[in-house]
Amino acid sequence: MKGLQLFRHDEKAMELPINIVVMLVVGMVALATLISIIPTPTKEMSVFVERTGSGGSLQQGNSIIVDATTAQNTFVVSAEIKVTDKDGNPVRDANVVLRGLGGAASNTTDINGITVLTTTGDALVRLDPNQNEGTMDLKILADGFYDYERKDAVMIIKTR
Repeated sequence: MKGLQLFRHDEKAMELPINIVVMLVVGMVALATLISIIPTPTKEMSVFVERTGSGGSLQQGNSIIVDATTAQNTFVVSAEIKVTDKDGNPVRDANVVLRGLGGAASNTTDINGITVLTTTGDALVRLDPNQNEGTMDLKILADGFYDYERKDAVMIIKTR
C-alpha cells in the first residue's frame, strides 16, 4: 500500500487546522473591532402630540373630530408633534411618521423639535361607513436616540 499515506507522518496535514483556527481568531477580532466603533443609541425621546385637527385648524390634544358628511368618508388629518430629549431639549432632524386608517404623513422636526404632519393626496384617512372611530400610530427615528413607537397615538372620531 504504497499509494496510501498516513497523515500522522505528514507534517503539512497539521498546518490546515492551525491555519483555520488562526483565521477564525483574526476574523473574530476584526468583527469585534467593527462592532465597537458603531455608535449605540444612548438617549430616550419624549414625544408630545401638541395639537391635532382635520383640515386646517389644529386643536389641543390627540383626538380629532371629523365630519362624516365628507365625500367617501375620507379626511385630511393634521398633527403637530414635539420631540424632546429627557431634559426637555428639542430633537431636531428626527424623522416622524403618522400612519393608520389608510392614511400616512411624514416629516422631519425643525430646530425647535416640532413638525406638522398632514395627510394629503392618496394618503387621506378613511373611515368605513360603519366605523365611528379609529387610531393612527406614531413612529419617530432620530440619530443617537432609541426608536420611538406609539400605537394609537392619535384618535379619529366621526361625528355622525
